[in-house]
Amino acid sequence: MPAPAVAWMAAAGLGLTVTGARATVTFKNSSLTTEHAGGRRGGHLATGAGLTVVSEALTAVAGSLTGDIRVIVLRGAAWSLPTETAPEAAARRERHAPDGPPDEAVALEPLVTRWQTAFGWLSDRADLISVAAVTGPATGAGLQLALSCDLRVLTEDATLALPEAAHGLVPGLGVTGTLVELLGYPTALDLCLTGRRLTAAEALAAGVAQRVVPAADLDRAVDDLVTAVLATPRAAAVETKALLRGASRPGDRRAAERAALARCLADRPTA
Repeated sequence: MPAPAVAWMAAAGLGLTVTGARATVTFKNSSLTTEHAGGRRGGHLATGAGLTVVSEALTAVAGSLTGDIRVIVLRGAAWSLPTETAPEAAARRERHAPDGPPDEAVALEPLVTRWQTAFGWLSDRADLISVAAVTGPATGAGLQLALSCDLRVLTEDATLALPEAAHGLVPGLGVTGTLVELLGYPTALDLCLTGRRLTAAEALAAGVAQRVVPAADLDRAVDDLVTAVLATPRAAAVETKALLRGASRPGDRRAAERAALARCLADRPTA
């Protein structure tokens, strides 16, 4: 892995291990939390600067994966990190504001684009299946990271919440469309505006989680899911993900299916 990628991952507290066709990204507690006067608070995913560090690290991970990797698992201390509150954000901007009144909305949009891209590749890449292994409360940017993955395995004590609106923000890391696709518009609106929590059981019933297991069984459940995914021939898995990702977009779905199936059958006799 290139030295800059190693540096970004170390700064973000990410560990990367590769076993066969599986890569595992682990978020470490010590690097993802900070101590403030008011007590222990969320770190890297709780602030804009921290999101940039994590985003650069995830981008480095994306660039380091070889073509042999088919599944990536995200796990560790990423999920329960709170979103920075509006007063905190305003105070930070005032402390670090440059001379003159910059157009902050314009300046921030390219930065948010980088955050969205760093999260988005986890589900955008057809050649890769991403799995979030979520324990405990998942909130704010941590939950948005989990929602950026293709599949989610939750422990029974997991809860999901998006408190951004209460802090004067929005879920802006590319998952609003995912929320509507999974939950429907009314429920997605309810969760985003009220910040109410979904239990693991509710998340499973709603299709947000694909597995819910006791905490002691999390590793085995993730391993079983990865094994099942890897048992599918690669070409079929890639074409299926691409089809399903595009199923909600305008266009001729049958034509897309015909083309995909033709590619899968290209090396097989048809008579």
